[in-house]
Amino acid sequence: MKAENKIQQEIVQWFRKTYYGKGIIFSVPNERSGGYMAMRDLLQTGLLSGVSDLVIVLPNKVMFVELKNAKGKQSDKQKRFEEAVKKLNHEYHLVRSLEEFKQIL
Repeated sequence: MKAENKIQQEIVQWFRKTYYGKGIIFSVPNERSGGYMAMRDLLQTGLLSGVSDLVIVLPNKVMFVELKNAKGKQSDKQKRFEEAVKKLNHEYHLVRSLEEFKQIL
């Protein structure tokens, strides 16, 4: 089974090669690590638990993509983030492979 970070790397590399100059893709490093002071600083500067792994910006469209391997499941915080994004009329996708990502574009 392919690891989520490998799926993410494939997606980012493919998108940047295929959509160069036509769109933006970026990751949201949202890992909780470090001590109490580091966590407090991260929270104060915008850390948001549950935020999607990738954000894709295309002309007139913003998409949020959460990556999971074949057995991965969203956390409750990720589900709440998905609900919030959809309430704001943006796209949110749970993706498990490069091929699945290509289909949503």
